[in-house]
Amino acid sequence: MLVTVLGDLLEPFGDRPVRTAALVYVLQGLGYGEHAARQAIVRTGASGLLTPTRSGRETLWALTDPAHRLFTEGDIRGFSTDIDSTRWDGHWLVVCVSIPESQRSARNRLYAALRWIGLGNPAPGVWVTPHHRRAAEVSRTIDELRLTESTLSFVGELPIPGVSQDRLVRRSWDLAAAEQAYDDLLQRFDGRRFAPGDEQLFAHLELADGLRRMASMDPRLPEVLLPEWRGLEAARRLRELRTELTPGAHARWREISGL
Repeated sequence: MLVTVLGDLLEPFGDRPVRTAALVYVLQGLGYGEHAARQAIVRTGASGLLTPTRSGRETLWALTDPAHRLFTEGDIRGFSTDIDSTRWDGHWLVVCVSIPESQRSARNRLYAALRWIGLGNPAPGVWVTPHHRRAAEVSRTIDELRLTESTLSFVGELPIPGVSQDRLVRRSWDLAAAEQAYDDLLQRFDGRRFAPGDEQLFAHLELADGLRRMASMDPRLPEVLLPEWRGLEAARRLRELRTELTPGAHARWREISGL
């Protein structure tokens, strides 16, 4: 949740630092205790996303360059409305990774990273996506985990014989779970009116957090691959609701933070 707070409240204001107390206020409003909030802030600083400075007896926090890159990418994944959703050339990126026994510790990191990029896993060691222009991003991930010599990848059309595109999609992603998650978010936020101030701020952050989490569940496939999937329209509606809440949420944040 703190990562969502930083991306939604600090990132839009550039490199301007904010007091620890402002961040703690927001996290407490979202249901976290003061001690847990302060721990999360310090640990996020240690991870390289925040940098601290002192102002008298107070600590101020600002985003680092890696954080800005992370949040720009996160916005593309979670909130953009035009990620190859209508145009597609019929080609897939296929990545086959055989993880050596000596590198088993990299498995969870690899799987999490590939899912964040949008790849699905139709068979053991096989990852696919129609967003083949993300090959460079996949390559960076493979290189960072030192799995280059254990990886084979290519871009091409779905061969014949083999499973159909519809079967490939259903085997690669749990779209039913993603659809249910979208329905839950719609039930929480669609058709509700949130009062100006804290209520709009916290609703905005909770919705933004839900959408960011959906980035690892919803691969944002081209519509031709999902002609009857309700998640496409649900995602559009939720992004609209977030946009509607943004001005009020940012106005309240400026009051809290003194920006």
